[in-house]
Amino acid sequence: MKKTAVILFSILCISLFTGCKDSGKKVLRKRIENMEKSSGKPMTEQEIKDSIEKYYDDIEEIQKKTMQIAIWYKMLGTRMLDKKEYGTALEYFQKALEITPDNSVLYFYAGECAAFLGNASLDISATGNLEKRQNYYLMAEDAYLKALAIDEKYVYALLGIGILYSYQMENSEAAIPYLEKLLTIDKKNIDAMFVLARCYYLTKQYDMAVSYYDLIIDTSKVDSVRKTAEENKQKVLGQAYGN
Repeated sequence: MKKTAVILFSILCISLFTGCKDSGKKVLRKRIENMEKSSGKPMTEQEIKDSIEKYYDDIEEIQKKTMQIAIWYKMLGTRMLDKKEYGTALEYFQKALEITPDNSVLYFYAGECAAFLGNASLDISATGNLEKRQNYYLMAEDAYLKALAIDEKYVYALLGIGILYSYQMENSEAAIPYLEKLLTIDKKNIDAMFVLARCYYLTKQYDMAVSYYDLIIDTSKVDSVRKTAEENKQKVLGQAYGN
């Protein structure tokens, strides 16, 4: 699947997971326990070692099948994400993470789903209680941070958390370091430049905001993008100097 969800969002507006390790070993242990019970007497150390050797190939096969299940859960998750069925997609990504808890891509996808679910959460009772929405945003934050803990140069996760902090959580100052880091890795990432310029504008660092809009104008070859950057730049200058 093309990783377009975070990019599309930026253009338009712009510990929850647990690991399930050594499943093969758990199955083996259960088999040995059953063998011990069925034998009617405790197994000796050598008999246990012989059993491990006998079932070693089974362990590898179980591990391969378990990894394949994780791949299938990821495939289902990405298909649901394409259909904008974010809740179902999140469930599949969580299931995949239970099998492969060191997968940065799965954490990124889970973060995307949680962020979109937060956006869709409504205060139906009009009580001003947005706890559900905030919980989804915190879930997204946790997922993005876990992805970056595994791969600190993961551009999509850097952009994802930058958007989350700036737009949904209204904390542009927190977003800045992640976006700055992204642009040291992908120097021509226009989406990151737009979000970062906005962050600097909202934190009243107007000169920095203008510099990034200028960078977009110099970097992009798309007329509409350059036009938007120029318009935003003029707004910043007007705000900064009262024009």
